[in-house]
Amino acid sequence: MLCYERPGLIGTKLGMTQVFVDDIAVPATVIHIPENLLIGFRTNEKNGYQAAVLGIRYRDEKKSRKKLYAIIKEFKLNSLDNFSEGQSYDASHFTLGQSVDVIGHAIGKGFAGGMKRHGFRGGDASHGASISHRALGSTGGRQDPGKVFKGKKMAGHMGTNRVTTRNLRVLDIDAEVSIIVVKGCVPGSKGKTVLLRDSTMR
Repeated sequence: MLCYERPGLIGTKLGMTQVFVDDIAVPATVIHIPENLLIGFRTNEKNGYQAAVLGIRYRDEKKSRKKLYAIIKEFKLNSLDNFSEGQSYDASHFTLGQSVDVIGHAIGKGFAGGMKRHGFRGGDASHGASISHRALGSTGGRQDPGKVFKGKKMAGHMGTNRVTTRNLRVLDIDAEVSIIVVKGCVPGSKGKTVLLRDSTMR
């Protein structure tokens, strides 16, 4: 069963800073929330689930000639009764002190070895360990079954996976420029798209 009574919003990560709370420096992330427009719905009768569809328009008019919305995202909801197409949202959608979940994609690290990707200890850095300090080691050296099992922790592509950081407190809201400041760090690099929604954690 879903726990969301209202849709989340699409934002852009601007970077990190610090905010003083009770004379203590707290790490924080600044997120810009452009105007989010409610452009449609997904219903149980037609789609098998119910959700609100939000979009962000292009800033450049030349780009908007081909496609009206730069980013379109869906947010599943318990009910669609109190919403209508054309509604717009900004940073004032959230309230000071509430908790939010932020969804984004982790920074890509490219092709990484086992030590960086999985935190392996590595080999002995002593005499006799010739150029094998960061080597992965044996992965499937048995006669039976004589193969590497799927899911084995090995070197490979690292990063760019979808990450949800939960229960971040809203420290500040600037409605004039539609900016929200949340406690802690959120996934992704500067300028990347993130999704914010009400946290269900208590």
